[in-house]
Amino acid sequence: MRILLTLAQIITLFFFTAQLSLAATDTPAGLWQTIDDASGKPRSLVRINENDGEYSATIEKGLLETDTGDAVCSKCTDERKDQLIIGMTIAKGLKKNGNKYDGGNILDPENGKVYKCKMTLNDAGDELEVRGYIGFSLLGRSQIWKRVE
Repeated sequence: MRILLTLAQIITLFFFTAQLSLAATDTPAGLWQTIDDASGKPRSLVRINENDGEYSATIEKGLLETDTGDAVCSKCTDERKDQLIIGMTIAKGLKKNGNKYDGGNILDPENGKVYKCKMTLNDAGDELEVRGYIGFSLLGRSQIWKRVE
């Protein structure tokens, strides 16, 4: 009888742990690695946070050899002008809409421009397509970010 009870507890624990790991990857919340468009090398680590159903993304670390951590957004035209890029919120206002996250905007610190933003998480939860666009989603650019944690 004890063996059956112990086995039942192990099975319950296994399913509970599996549910927790699925829950961790069914939203974009977490740490993501971005890739440089020109070189194809890892560019930065970006943390996506959720607060009351709204998602935002902050640059945590630069990964290029040239990143010293003191770069500022000199081309920004909003409150982020001349602010350090590391620690900067680059995406905000995103909300779940079906299987994607949209309704927000994203900043490109290289040119200082702010674009509408849409993010789509793959089924495995380990890749995030991030699309910045002007007007219609067809007029824009996408990047694939890879989940770190």
